[in-house]
Amino acid sequence: MKKHLISGIFAAVLVCSCATNPITGKQNLNFVSNSELFPSSFQQYSQFLTENKVITGTADAKRVETVGFKIKAAAEKYLTYLGQSQYLKDYRWEYKLVDNKEVNAWCLPGGKIVVYSGILPITQNESGLATVMGHEVSHALANHGAQRMSAAQLQQIGGAALGAATSGKSEATQQIFAQAYGIGSEVGVMLPFSRSNESEADKIGLTLMAIAGYNPDDAVAFWTRMSAKSGGSGTPEFMSTHPSDATRIANIKALIPEAKAIALKVGTIK
Repeated sequence: MKKHLISGIFAAVLVCSCATNPITGKQNLNFVSNSELFPSSFQQYSQFLTENKVITGTADAKRVETVGFKIKAAAEKYLTYLGQSQYLKDYRWEYKLVDNKEVNAWCLPGGKIVVYSGILPITQNESGLATVMGHEVSHALANHGAQRMSAAQLQQIGGAALGAATSGKSEATQQIFAQAYGIGSEVGVMLPFSRSNESEADKIGLTLMAIAGYNPDDAVAFWTRMSAKSGGSGTPEFMSTHPSDATRIANIKALIPEAKAIALKVGTIK
């Protein structure tokens, strides 16, 4: 009885918590609205900038701003084409270069972008930078941050439900169930969900890159350089939150014609 009740509650939460994303057209798990997410995102971004060295007045900093503005303009143009011009009204775009040797870049919900100086030797040029920034902006546009928060909350709900379902069993049995749930939820739900996010961001990012006036073919060269830098994916794809290098590059090659076709329909940034 208790088991069926918990399953019913779990299913109800799933059904009632899906939202259609305007840029993907897909229904996704999402408990968190932009109005709830953006204030926290903006605050975290400001705090990060105060705690790290922001590079200004250099050619690299200017390049980050230039590419960031073009990707922003491409996102606006694409969403207008999709009939979703109001979707970005609460975005507060910023593009900052930060002095950090880590090979990384990210975009918080609401258009708050950071590029680490450590990734510039791999991006090498504007097209490489557009590959990275288009990808990271796509995470924000597709609401991946909100989806991941929602998935984490759902995982917590599932863990609590499991505890209730096994409450009549011995402590040792409960620990075994909890351990199995933790491994199962991580491999079966959380990590593949993240891989799905990465692949979706690659697809949208190529489109933004093309609309912004860059050649999406250059994305292959960037990811090839990234693969060489990392020595290939050291973690098996099954246990990784990102697709393996070979999988990602193959997927990108397959997606490039579609990105170019969409850019022809939408028009490119002059």
